[in-house]
Amino acid sequence: MPAVRKYRRDTSEVSCCLKYVIFGFNVIFWWLGLGIMAVGVWAWTEKDTFNNLSRLTNVALDPAFILILVGTVTFIIGFTGCVGALRENTCLLATYAIFLALLLLLEMTVGALGFVFKDWIKSQATGGFQAFIIHYREDPDQQNLIDWIQEDWLQCCGIEGPKDWDRNNYFNCSSSDIGSREACGVPFSCCKRKPNEIIKNKQCGYDVRKPGYNFEVAKVIYEKGCVQAGEEWMERNLLSIVTGAVGTAFAQILGICFAQKLRADILAQKAKWH
Repeated sequence: MPAVRKYRRDTSEVSCCLKYVIFGFNVIFWWLGLGIMAVGVWAWTEKDTFNNLSRLTNVALDPAFILILVGTVTFIIGFTGCVGALRENTCLLATYAIFLALLLLLEMTVGALGFVFKDWIKSQATGGFQAFIIHYREDPDQQNLIDWIQEDWLQCCGIEGPKDWDRNNYFNCSSSDIGSREACGVPFSCCKRKPNEIIKNKQCGYDVRKPGYNFEVAKVIYEKGCVQAGEEWMERNLLSIVTGAVGTAFAQILGICFAQKLRADILAQKAKWH
């Protein structure tokens, strides 16, 4: 009687669904991080920062640097999760879970400190905004950021009001002596939008802080400071902020659990065959 050949059956315990869920989500973050990092490096290149390192004195306030930092962290986390899941690499999966845990711990710490030290956070934000105002014409990224904050996000002007733009050499009222047309004015982003306005008037903020200005200032520019506007925005959107924070934390915890479960399955499979 001929012998019956027996084939070894694959009894892998690794869940393909779990494996490719982790891979699919993290490949998105991998490319997202790479894109953000590329934009930050491009912005630095456009400003010639790499050839003029003296500009790194205010690097923490540089939007391009922040983009590079966020992009790098996102890229590393996405890479470890993506490759770790695809290659069933337990070391990369453990690294991915540790990165997520550290990020979650950092977020919780920042949230707790922000709640406890609200006044300190406010003073730091005020100091940062002052630096933005002082260097408004020197860094195009900071200029675009402050214009977006004043015009599109908070509809505000200055830290406590339009008078704060006196800190900038171009908008200082004494700059009229040296021929600055923007003296005693504010940037165009402080101006209130007119209905059906198609082309922005870049000169709408000229002379608005001069004594005897011909128009009613309150109808031309925002008079509320950005610190107060930011606090009011936080109060209005507190529920959305908390919901977003809880959702992000839950997604990170889920990612940690999924990575640990996949890692445990891979180790169990290796132990079975050895």
